Amino acid sequence: MQEKYLYEYAVIRVLPKVERDEFINVGVILFSKRPKYIRMKYRLDINKFQLFHTELDWDLLSQTLRSFESICNGEDNNSSISKLEVDERFRWLTAERSTCLQTSVSQNGFSDNLDETLEQLFKELV
Repeated sequence: MQEKYLYEYAVIRVLPKVERDEFINVGVILFSKRPKYIRMKYRLDINKFQLFHTELDWDLLSQTLRSFESICNGEDNNSSISKLEVDERFRWLTAERSTCLQTSVSQNGFSDNLDETLEQLFKELV
């Protein structure tokens, strides 16, 4: 029988105007401690944001999402955060922020295939 892994995930959200507290889901971060798994998947669909009056800096937003991805992958980009254990990286990435890029409260579940679970969550939530 295949082993099931406890996982946590958070939805990555962009708030075009933080003060309005409206957001668009753009990605998912999935983490499981035992297999030391942390991955994220995201997509920026600028057409969705045209529904909002926004002055977002798309280049900066894309760059920030890429840095989140580098942290997930543990890539050394001169960041001490990338060198942390996977659970610490997940906690840092999902910490409460007051910027235009935020994450939801983390949720959990069980999975026997974390990559498939990430794909399914992304499909359902983004």
